[in-house]
Amino acid sequence: MNRSNGLYVIIGVLVIAVIGLGAYIYREESKPQGIEMSIGKNGVSIEQN
Repeated sequence: MNRSNGLYVIIGVLVIAVIGLGAYIYREESKPQGIEMSIGKNGVSIEQN
């Protein structure tokens, strides 16, 4: 692998990392705030966010 191919690989990895981090942050910020209530096999579960 020559020098320019290595540079393209590094840039590609960095772009993918930035996109992944942005998607993760967006998903965490868009979670609803308040109380989460779920009904399952173990009964009713209530969690405050």
